[in-house]
Amino acid sequence: MRPLGIIGVLLIICGIVVLAMKGISYTKDRDAVKIGGIEIAKEDRGFVPPVVGIIAVVAGVALVAAGRKKV
Repeated sequence: MRPLGIIGVLLIICGIVVLAMKGISYTKDRDAVKIGGIEIAKEDRGFVPPVVGIIAVVAGVALVAAGRKKV
């Protein structure tokens, strides 16, 4: 399989996972500051909506189709 096809299949799989989970939430730790005995940390929360999964599946199908074309 060509590289475009492999990337396409990976996008399809990731898109299906996002759709199956109805989106993915994540937490990212940022900027921990330590002052004396006190530590202040900030967490950023994010969410990957299911629309991103749909876009990934469509893009993956397009890449697989493009990878199968003979030049």
